[in-house]
Amino acid sequence: MATLKTFLEDGHRLGLLRLIVTSEAAVLEVKGTLEKLYYAELPGKGRYANRHEDLFEFHLNMDKIAQVRFEQGEAKRGNFPTYAIRFLNDQAQPQLSAFLQWGKPGEYAPGQVEAWHTLRDTYGETWEPEPLPAEPNPEPSVPQG
Repeated sequence: MATLKTFLEDGHRLGLLRLIVTSEAAVLEVKGTLEKLYYAELPGKGRYANRHEDLFEFHLNMDKIAQVRFEQGEAKRGNFPTYAIRFLNDQAQPQLSAFLQWGKPGEYAPGQVEAWHTLRDTYGETWEPEPLPAEPNPEPSVPQG
């Protein structure tokens, strides 16, 4: 078993993704990778995986993700397979979807589909991350003198 942080770090091999967040009123889709993530804790809010790009910022509250599910389907437009990873809360509701992004419809980058299958084989079709360990409190600095 592994933490969500470990999974996200393994996800850099997926290449270009379409990251999708859906609310009752809107859908936001952006193309990006799981590379160059950094992590921060906001006291009282949770531990976040973050990424900053010129045109978007990405913040995922890892404490709110209870399950990760791999899904293979068919494109809504076109006749080709799709490969998704759903990040679900404790009520099995998607909080983030990450689809492999193609260049031309159905033409994935070399090694991209294989990386998706490798992650699914490593973690399982449905996976529950281990809780993140508590961050150690830094020792207070003692003035020398």
